[in-house]
Amino acid sequence: MSTSCPQCTLENTYVDGDHHICADCGFEWPLAGDEVATDTLVVRDSNGNVLADGDTVVVIKDLKVKGASIPLKQGTVIKHIRLVPDDAEHIEGNSDKIKGLVLKTCFLRKA
Repeated sequence: MSTSCPQCTLENTYVDGDHHICADCGFEWPLAGDEVATDTLVVRDSNGNVLADGDTVVVIKDLKVKGASIPLKQGTVIKHIRLVPDDAEHIEGNSDKIKGLVLKTCFLRKA
């Protein structure tokens, strides 16, 4: 009996111990009885620190930015980030030179 993944909604899931695991996106969630945990989205930086709205993050490597003539350099500070609803891999924010950024959390660390 397969259940749908709450993150990508595909049905390619399996049970490993006390968790369901999606083979397509790698998302894990508890078997049953812990419905509160699936409703809470936890966003983490590259070091595993939990991020929240309003936090300050630092870019850990140079990134090319679509639509911009300059790259986002390592060490650039992004203040007052916003979490993307239902997406634990992206945040929104602005740098001093580039506005309206959507960045992957794997390229960021909490300041």
